[in-house]
Amino acid sequence: MALMEKYRDVLELAGELPIEDLDTHEEGGKLLILGTTPYQLEKDLVWDRIKKHEGWEADLVCDLKVAATDIYGYYVVKPGDTLSKIAKSCLDDAARYTDIFKANTDILDDPDKIKPGQRLKIPNK
Repeated sequence: MALMEKYRDVLELAGELPIEDLDTHEEGGKLLILGTTPYQLEKDLVWDRIKKHEGWEADLVCDLKVAATDIYGYYVVKPGDTLSKIAKSCLDDAARYTDIFKANTDILDDPDKIKPGQRLKIPNK
């Protein structure tokens, strides 16, 4: 159970995300994380958290499948967010805010007017 404790933050995040058939257990001296994420975004969030731990390569096997690949995922707008901030966070490129805007013209009229609580499609990287 030592690995479960070391990676508690990863396991908590995985538990908060919509991961189907999530299975986390220790086996053969490694922590296994298995399941299916709805989109690549959730898988990347788990991997980003894993990689914050030194020595993760020796400790852990993470096999998350991705159910849908039509978009990168969804992002729920938080207070203080801008499309460029979301683009930087999700797509590693603030200039891609226009891609997010274009993907959401069904709910957005102006790229400078987003509201907390809106669920935005994030296009693929």
